Amino acid sequence: MLKVENIGYWYDNKNDFLYKDVNLTFEKGKSYAILGSSGSGKTTFLSLIAGLDKPKEGAILFNDQAINKIGLTNYRKKCVSVVFQAYNLLPYMTAIQNVTTAMDITHSDRKNRKEFGLTSLESVGIDSSLAHKPVTKLSGGQQQRVAIVRAMCCEHDLIVADEPTGNLDEQTSNDIINIFQKIAHEQNKCVIMVTHEREVADACDYVYELKNKQFEQIVTQ
Repeated sequence: MLKVENIGYWYDNKNDFLYKDVNLTFEKGKSYAILGSSGSGKTTFLSLIAGLDKPKEGAILFNDQAINKIGLTNYRKKCVSVVFQAYNLLPYMTAIQNVTTAMDITHSDRKNRKEFGLTSLESVGIDSSLAHKPVTKLSGGQQQRVAIVRAMCCEHDLIVADEPTGNLDEQTSNDIINIFQKIAHEQNKCVIMVTHEREVADACDYVYELKNKQFEQIVTQ
């Protein structure tokens, strides 16, 4: 579904590249982790596959079409949802309003959007009383669940997440990982998570470690 072909990225100096000649393939129904230490370039890679930035060379293809041909704005609106480490929820809205607003912006075909949003929030442990609270009144783990449902309800085939467990305790992190696995396997989505945590990466179907400016597939236990 998503292919990265010979991409390279650098800031000012081509010889001081983050990576180059990267070739990776990501499929629906699978979860992937991009594992790397701070400063390795993994978040930049997420920005590239999410259409938030452009590679310096090479191409990124979604369903065999280059995303720059789709148009990055259209690609972000119609094809990919991003779950940010800082959640990026609208603080003046309730949880359900954050979800339905995202569905409105992406022109979801879903009827009864509020009902669908509430059901989806319930499926990740956000009941009706929490769903109608301002998101600023929710815990970090609850806000992350809302952010995931917001991404899920936009009905995009590709969901990418930047350090989705970085601010959470161990039990909540495990819950979030399980939610992403269900989205990949039960909803047939392609889920790509960027993380520095080996435990998070090991829970995914496939892991690519970004180390020494190269992506290496590693075997999970």
